[in-house]
Amino acid sequence: MEHTQELILQARDGNREAFAELYGQIYKDLYRFAYYTLRNAHDAEDVVSETVVSAYKQIANLRQAEAFRGWFFKILSNQCKRKLKEYVNKTVEMPEQLEAEGTDFIEDIMVRSAFEKLSDEERLIISMHLFAGYSSQETGEILHMSANTVRSKESRALKKMKNIMEGGR
Repeated sequence: MEHTQELILQARDGNREAFAELYGQIYKDLYRFAYYTLRNAHDAEDVVSETVVSAYKQIANLRQAEAFRGWFFKILSNQCKRKLKEYVNKTVEMPEQLEAEGTDFIEDIMVRSAFEKLSDEERLIISMHLFAGYSSQETGEILHMSANTVRSKESRALKKMKNIMEGGR
């Protein structure tokens, strides 16, 4: 953890190698978040690339080193929201590389299928919580809604997924 804090401080001072090492620590999570949110591999790659460029340009403005991961995901979340406004209902097969190790293949497919049937907002809320680790309060602040609304929408979305997976709808 101390090493990461030191890298953040170096990156804020303009050290490219430190920034690259920090990016290397979270790039898979960034891509997963973008992919699950956008459901399009190419757009996810583009959004992550745009996020990295934006974060690199803004790293000097990061006030608290402990907030690095959340700060990076907030930039990514905003980029994803912009991209979602550009298109509606694109569907893409999930790449095999994202398949979680040690899980049941059929269940994995069912979860992915149910997730893709959610609305853009529902996918974004679930992605922010599960992949980026945001709390309901943080998600609410980013999406401009109350924490209670976030929790309600997330709960309804998870019930919707469960219903879809059990053969309903």
